[in-house]
Amino acid sequence: GDLGPFNPGLPVEVPVWLAINLKQRQKCRLIPPEWMDVGKLEEIRDQERKEDTFTPMPSPYYMELTKLLLNYASDNIPKADEIRTLVKDTWDTRMAKLRLSADSFVRQQEAHAKLDNLTLMEINTTGTFLTQALDHMYKLRTNLQPGESAHSQDF
Repeated sequence: GDLGPFNPGLPVEVPVWLAINLKQRQKCRLIPPEWMDVGKLEEIRDQERKEDTFTPMPSPYYMELTKLLLNYASDNIPKADEIRTLVKDTWDTRMAKLRLSADSFVRQQEAHAKLDNLTLMEINTTGTFLTQALDHMYKLRTNLQPGESAHSQDF
């Protein structure tokens, strides 16, 4: 791609892959996103714990960005260990909510669910489980219905 020219000492927005590459070659200093602040992350974690539903996250890639930036540029991020802990706490809270939602979904034998404010990574962590659970529920329902052929399907 066409990037640059870069002027020394002036901040510039670049793709994450380039920022990490330049940081690894000691050509730049990374500036974390605004939301990657202890105070803001504490608010996000506390709100996530209070709400029954999923709250909007500051970035749809909050987990991926946190992992990349803390792995490659933790020296440029103030209170990096606290940030790592806060993001992990938020992740754990959201995963617990997701497990409870999935459990409720399966117990109530629902056919569809609405999952607002989940990130793709969060959906992917439970996607396999949910699709398998739905498949098993479908098989159980078709076997329990009397008088119908097990081979017929409703679409």
